[in-house]
Amino acid sequence: MVSGIAIVGMGCQFPDARSPQELWENTLSQRRAFRSIPPERLRLDDYLSLQRETPDSTYSSQAALIEGYQFDRVAFSVAGDTFRAADMTHWLALDVAGQALKDAGFENGVGLPRETTGVFLGNTLTGEFSRANVMRLRWPYVRRVVEASLTDEGWLDEQRSSFLKKLESLYKAPFPTISEESLAGGLSNTIAGRICNHFDLNGGGYTIDGACASSLLAVANACSSLAAGDIDAALAGGVDLSLDPFELVGFAKAGALAADAMRVYDKRSNGFWPGEGCGVILLMREEDALSQGRSIYATIKGWGISSDGKGGITRPEVDGQLLALRRTYRRAGFGIETVAYFEGHGTGTSVGDTVELQALSRARSESNAQASPAAIGSIKANIGHTKAAAGIAGLIKATLAVKNGVIPPTTGCEDPHSEISHQSPSIRVLKTAELWPVDQPLRAGVSSMGFGGIDAHVVVEANGSQRPQRITSAQRALASSAQDAELILLSAQTVEEMALKVEHLLGFAARISRSELSDLANETQRVLGHGLVRTAIVAHSPASLSDRLKKLKQKIEGRATTEIDAGAGVFFSTRASQPRIGYLFPGQGSPSHVDGGAVCRRFDFVQQLYERAMLTRGRDDTATEIAQPAIVTASLAALRILEELGVTAQVAIGHSLGEITALHWAGVFNEETLLQLARVRGNALM
Repeated sequence: MVSGIAIVGMGCQFPDARSPQELWENTLSQRRAFRSIPPERLRLDDYLSLQRETPDSTYSSQAALIEGYQFDRVAFSVAGDTFRAADMTHWLALDVAGQALKDAGFENGVGLPRETTGVFLGNTLTGEFSRANVMRLRWPYVRRVVEASLTDEGWLDEQRSSFLKKLESLYKAPFPTISEESLAGGLSNTIAGRICNHFDLNGGGYTIDGACASSLLAVANACSSLAAGDIDAALAGGVDLSLDPFELVGFAKAGALAADAMRVYDKRSNGFWPGEGCGVILLMREEDALSQGRSIYATIKGWGISSDGKGGITRPEVDGQLLALRRTYRRAGFGIETVAYFEGHGTGTSVGDTVELQALSRARSESNAQASPAAIGSIKANIGHTKAAAGIAGLIKATLAVKNGVIPPTTGCEDPHSEISHQSPSIRVLKTAELWPVDQPLRAGVSSMGFGGIDAHVVVEANGSQRPQRITSAQRALASSAQDAELILLSAQTVEEMALKVEHLLGFAARISRSELSDLANETQRVLGHGLVRTAIVAHSPASLSDRLKKLKQKIEGRATTEIDAGAGVFFSTRASQPRIGYLFPGQGSPSHVDGGAVCRRFDFVQQLYERAMLTRGRDDTATEIAQPAIVTASLAALRILEELGVTAQVAIGHSLGEITALHWAGVFNEETLLQLARVRGNALM
């Protein structure tokens, strides 16, 4: 009886993440790698239409992309002709497999049991590059269509021949010539074989296509082969580089793409944004890894596969997913109620999220055991839906969660789904990272589902009994860094210099990702300087930054000396001396929120303030008895944050309710009295 399958090496390349550690840090900080698809990947103007019924079009422009990746063909001894003839999925998978081997202590395969090492790789449709290159062979069809049109227009034979010869050259120029390498390089079933070939592995290698469940199916198949003794080591994972019209338009016509924002396990979930990437892990039987002294990230204790049967080809079913869950935990030998965290499939579609949450909730209720609600999240909210590589991305995230003893936050969930927001849910979402519950084992479940009704689930457990006693300062800093908007700060000595800086930002603002917006905000603050011409822009996305930069450019060209457009998120001023700062505290017209939002996640002292305020939840937030204490608490939080940042004012005024906050600022009474006054005032005005 095999005790478990050990994960001894990991490698990956995903948007914003060139390693498993970067992927983990990005989940803690809730970085989101989405950006407008750039024209070098797809000319969206040819396909984008806000009218969903428009033929051959998509209504979504966002995706998470790998930026700056280059395969080092010299290091892998790959000839130029071979490299150009094969789809990039081949080279990315080979590269990441090498990373996993190196991470496990088998660099270049040295020391690996080559005869009994297998390769199990998930992939669907190879990649967009080979699909595009096939267009070269469609030239005869294109020629016939064009030639027929020219004939109808009355072109002479000589004119047609000359024109078609030039057109053929232009048409074929972007695509490599078909060679003896092209067939093998354009197929998905040779990707795993290429890894076997390069590292001289004889345990068998093949590609698994289970749609969006492919890579987790690859892991499950690898685990079964290891448990049966057929092999002694396995490279398992998935690769997906497919952001071409075939998939984008197809998903759009199925209504699967998000229109305005990708939300996961949220009441407003309406689709996903695509991503791309590759992840590979090296697996061994746990007893073999221990006997060899291998470092173990975590151990796979159970795995299960099922199909939805008559349920449907594209619509997920609760009963089908339940079968995979039951098979996983029966194999593992423990109940699903002992799992504190689930890395869900989480496509962000209304049907998909609902079915998945219902299946997990039912499975936990079937255990008949009392258990605290388990947390759930999905890496897709960070890096998009990477389809064939999605399951392995989730498994890497879950593995590092149990290894670190930290449950990561649920990115992309603003208003939790009704399945998990009722009075006694068995599943919950997290606004920030939490230390693993002391009364629960370090176990995490990972789910994947795919077209065709395929379901897969894997459960991992931390290796050893030791667990961290606290979240490290570095992890806490990452977990508290997420913000709902960013502040872009600029300063210059002259208006002309400011105009140049704004023009520079406009050159790339619309192309950056949401996570790079945070990087930009950090960098502009770092190099701010002390110029008297100053600008502040509040932006929640690259698109909003671009729009506000355009407005700022207009203000500068109008030579305004001071412009404050809070509604547009733009602030611009030029002065001959340092300005005086004043505070204006709002009245009940201000939005009222009882949870503190992003500032509670960012600042511990704000969280403590909200806990002390004991604001009423679950009722009408606009009612005076709820809104007034909430607005005053928010003003207090803002004061605390400004003090923390070293900002002080010389004067303060308040509008209506804000008058008592201004009196507190002036030292008339303390925080406790202010909160009490707000509660009394709110009740009196009911």
